[in-house]
Amino acid sequence: MKFKEDFLWGAATASYQVEGAAYEDGKGLSIWDVFCEKPGRILNGHTGEVACDQYHRYEEDVKMMADMGIQAYRFSLSWPRIMPKGTGEINPAGIAYYNHLIDCLLKYNIKPYVTLYHWDLPYELHKKGGWLNEEIVEWFGEYAKVVAENFSDRVENFFTVNEPQCFIGISYMGTQHAPGYDGTIREGLQAGHNALKAHGRAVQMLRKYAKK
Repeated sequence: MKFKEDFLWGAATASYQVEGAAYEDGKGLSIWDVFCEKPGRILNGHTGEVACDQYHRYEEDVKMMADMGIQAYRFSLSWPRIMPKGTGEINPAGIAYYNHLIDCLLKYNIKPYVTLYHWDLPYELHKKGGWLNEEIVEWFGEYAKVVAENFSDRVENFFTVNEPQCFIGISYMGTQHAPGYDGTIREGLQAGHNALKAHGRAVQMLRKYAKK
């Protein structure tokens, strides 16, 4: 089998899995920060507090990607790093970090692919019901607008949500993943419905505010 000439060889990560700096530079709590602190939830009590330390070592990481011949990097943004409470206040340090990462990728001719949500919901929004609250449609839309305004001048490709079967199915209808809410089937369907609507709202905002 032969790959097409425009096929991109890439790598992918999720913010909580690689960034570390969980409590630095104005970042708000995510549901995973809180979940990982609960005894017995995670094997050996591991957390994402340091992880791969990409927050501090992104230049080394990108250089290694370039040396490996990687052409594209799909990474997720940490919603609470950009908006510590999920809505309203924007964290300049969070915006700066992702700007530096994007610029570094482009310096090495690696195409950035950005995922808005890879499971790390701001904890402040979880306290308001999270994906069970229909207001999350507009919360997510507001976040998508901030993303478009700050990064779409250099990023052309966006993903809205990653694997809703996980952040709904085993997070709101099971306790394996954060927030570990063991809800009813009705609640799971409601959360899934809100996630689909939030995806649609984010697409609208990205298209409206994208700079290119």
